[in-house]
Amino acid sequence: MKKFKIFGGLVMLLMSSMAYSQTQGIAYTAVGKGVATTFLTDYHSLGINSSALGWGSGFEDKKFTFGTTELSMGISSPSLDKTRLKNAMMGIKNQMTGNGNGFNFEQQREAAGDYAESGIAVNASFNWFGASYQSEKFGGIAFSVNEHYDWFSQLNEQTTDIIFRGKLSSVFDSLTIAMNGDTTTISNRENISNDTLAAVINGEINNPLLVSDITRGSRVKFLWNRHFNIGYGRKILGDPDKFALYAGVGARYIQSVAMFDMDSNNDGLSVNAAVSPFFNINFGTGQNSSNSGVMPESVGKGFGLDFSASVVLFDKIRLAAAVNNIGSVTYKRDAYSVQDTLLGTYRLPGLDNAAIPEIMNELSDVGGLLRFEEQEEIVISNPANFRLGGSIAMFDKKLNVGFDVVAPFNKDNPGSLQNAVVSFGGDIRPIKWLQLSAGYFGGGAYEHNIPVGVNFILKGGAYEFGISSRDALSFFLKDANSISTAFGVARIRF
Repeated sequence: MKKFKIFGGLVMLLMSSMAYSQTQGIAYTAVGKGVATTFLTDYHSLGINSSALGWGSGFEDKKFTFGTTELSMGISSPSLDKTRLKNAMMGIKNQMTGNGNGFNFEQQREAAGDYAESGIAVNASFNWFGASYQSEKFGGIAFSVNEHYDWFSQLNEQTTDIIFRGKLSSVFDSLTIAMNGDTTTISNRENISNDTLAAVINGEINNPLLVSDITRGSRVKFLWNRHFNIGYGRKILGDPDKFALYAGVGARYIQSVAMFDMDSNNDGLSVNAAVSPFFNINFGTGQNSSNSGVMPESVGKGFGLDFSASVVLFDKIRLAAAVNNIGSVTYKRDAYSVQDTLLGTYRLPGLDNAAIPEIMNELSDVGGLLRFEEQEEIVISNPANFRLGGSIAMFDKKLNVGFDVVAPFNKDNPGSLQNAVVSFGGDIRPIKWLQLSAGYFGGGAYEHNIPVGVNFILKGGAYEFGISSRDALSFFLKDANSISTAFGVARIRF
């Protein structure tokens, strides 16, 4: 656990200033305008629109592009305001770094009320390294290595109450108390003193209920993947000054660090899980295998494929369509599924902070709601998507505006969008070295968002850096439903 805190602390230093799968990837320049399909041309286009690699870098004398230390992250909820989202972010930070105080009984009750049925989405992408080469004859080829972290949870009132208040939850009819060497049972009611609550050893349901009945309507989708990407795009025919057709392909090798897929509905309870031992979760079937490194080791491996096509008209209008991440990941290490059992007694104390990923720990730990059984193999389809986008360049390409539509192939796959996301946006360069971006998007796990960004382009594109946000409203409105940031500090072309 110490290794996790050290690694988490380093990550949070980058994040300190997480959107069920954002639609702009790791490209901080696209996050600031909300559109990406026809705006990204180098290694940023991997997993977005690989045919854009054939368009060139956008700078006539620059064929190579390198980048590193690029981060995009956000947290959003349709019904939690900015203050509560900040509390959730602080809980994640405290969990990773080992700092901060836990909830008291009243705070546990308040947290349960905050998160019941809210629906919370957390996303982060980090680019370790990216590089591309683009020329008119050859086309474009690109490589990148990046991390993708996606969390979505939406819990019914009963499940939320148990997770945050544990054995004190109102779901339980009676409480067993151990005081001064004596054990007694009392009715679970309001206004029990804190001294008595501190002495509770378990909560009990007089008529045990199936876990599927207690959790019905609850969903938890968690995915942390490491992608090793490659892509190639080039012109197939035509002249971009009139009409040109481009095509692209991409592929990735996927190392999965964690997958947790819970869905409880009228058809029953379904849970698949495979989580790196780095997280130190005991699924109740014996201790997980050990993690030997500082970074979390993978528990699943797989592949994804991308296909895209685009046209350029009059060197001003760009239209593109793409399908991305078709494939799956196979988990053969620390892989589990769940059994639906009766719940009569509960001993866990509930969460003592607002760290969203701790929900997974509370569900899975020994004595928690879920009963796991080990599996030899679990295969999970990738969070594939379909994209359609277009843009137009005006005023000697100083102003670019466009649209994106991004839809999931299957919203039930961990890491997938929940619904289609529609966005409009663009950028303007009032002077050569300054690019300002803005836009609008909504759908998926998002409400109404106004992305903004600023990018500094120095020495004719030789070096650039910038920062952006998925929602400018969060800077000004207390009841804004998202917090996000994205930045890049080292983009080089030559």
